[in-house]
Amino acid sequence: MQVQRRNVLKSAGAAGVVGVAMAAGLLKPGMAFANWNKAAFEARSVDAALSAAGLSGAANSGDITVKAPDIAENGAVVPVEVTTTLPNPESIALLGEKNTLPMIASFGLMNGAQGFVSTRIKMGTTSNVRAVVKSGGKLYTAAKEVKVTIGGCGG
Repeated sequence: MQVQRRNVLKSAGAAGVVGVAMAAGLLKPGMAFANWNKAAFEARSVDAALSAAGLSGAANSGDITVKAPDIAENGAVVPVEVTTTLPNPESIALLGEKNTLPMIASFGLMNGAQGFVSTRIKMGTTSNVRAVVKSGGKLYTAAKEVKVTIGGCGG
């Protein structure tokens, strides 16, 4: 019983701190979406999404590993991990090449961050999951085909 009480007290304290920070103007609700690239995420083709995100012209690289299941039984929840050994990665973007909206995610990495992201994505049909990594001002890419048996994007 004590553990639940402590969790309630911690949560209430955290909510109070966030509320005070918002009231003082130190935290604004839109700050979390400061780097939102609406054009890239609303693009209907891979080329348009890459162009809008400034990721066109990436070279294939063996230094990027896209780990995903060969067969995803449910396209609504496909686990994906991207790892890179490229030095000083700046960002990692994920695209589902045959999705209606191909740009799935874009992760900005700060100086010294490890080149690794793990997430779950939606896929409408069998296609490549493409990762584009920006490192040292250059763009690199790798892809992995995932076969989807039940579509997750309305299929």
